[in-house]
Amino acid sequence: MPVARIPSLILLAGLFGTVSLAGCQSTHEQLLTEGYPVEFADGFEAGCSSGRQAAGALDKFRKDVPRYLAQPLYAEGWNDGFRQCEATADRSAEGQAWDRNWRDRDREWRHHVDQAKGQALRRK
Repeated sequence: MPVARIPSLILLAGLFGTVSLAGCQSTHEQLLTEGYPVEFADGFEAGCSSGRQAAGALDKFRKDVPRYLAQPLYAEGWNDGFRQCEATADRSAEGQAWDRNWRDRDREWRHHVDQAKGQALRRK
């Protein structure tokens, strides 16, 4: 990764954190409020939706290919949105899988304890 891209990635990570805390304001509106060009905000919104869909969330894959090819700001926004939202959705899916695994193990343990109690009571 070129050194020039690192500050850009740090800025985008900070932006994404700010956007996620924005509350009622949409990501698109937040980007515009912070001074990002409309083309970048449009691309980020479409890329984010596509990133979540690629990670398995119930969302739409959206990419205006002619615009992506013709407008560098739209393409940059789409790429940034896709990467960030795909990574966020992946972490969320990993957490849900961990929760399911934990619940299954807890259910098995409780079943084992119940069986052991039943056997102990039958012996008396």
